[in-house]
Amino acid sequence: MEEEEVKNGSVAVKEEDAPFPLTELDKIGLSQKDEDFKLHTWDDLKEIIETNNLALLTRTPSQIRAYITWCSKINREYGSVSNFIIAHRLPWGPPPFSFNSSTPLSDPSDYRILVNDWPYGFTDEITHIVVWSKTPIPTDEGTGDLTKDSRNRVEGWVKRTFGDRLGEERVLWFKNWVGLQSVRALEHFHVLVRGAGEEDISFWTGETQGRM
Repeated sequence: MEEEEVKNGSVAVKEEDAPFPLTELDKIGLSQKDEDFKLHTWDDLKEIIETNNLALLTRTPSQIRAYITWCSKINREYGSVSNFIIAHRLPWGPPPFSFNSSTPLSDPSDYRILVNDWPYGFTDEITHIVVWSKTPIPTDEGTGDLTKDSRNRVEGWVKRTFGDRLGEERVLWFKNWVGLQSVRALEHFHVLVRGAGEEDISFWTGETQGRM
């Protein structure tokens, strides 16, 4: 299988091929073409995140096929996507990770900011960033969603880290419920920025060209 075929989503896949839970919209997407897909706009994302209706977030049909194919390939080669990320993207060594602070996002050495290689189907001005954390971020055991204290902590950190530089009106964030996560073994949440330049991205990630 050629790498280009994987990235452009030209490899045919079926629902049962997916190595992670698919949402109903993902399942629909597998039978569609990209021209049938409406890209998520900034206004769409604001509503989805404000209402916490995160299951509406999905990739384009070609992105879904490509991501399923890539995850399956990585699982065969590394055992899991988490193992791949640890080997190539997070210089923390094998888990369990040792963190300097038990308070999430309080010590920069305990987290890393990276651009997502596999973003959802957004319009072009939106950059999808993932924040990976050594320190666990508490969630509600019943719902799998963030606790109130966790949400307030992440909200404040996102405002300081991204909003102060770009403007709060150009920054959104969310953390998938446990049931929606395709990489469950590593703590992470998502930040979306609108109209950020390469200099902004490099400032946050420390990389000239972001990856996952």
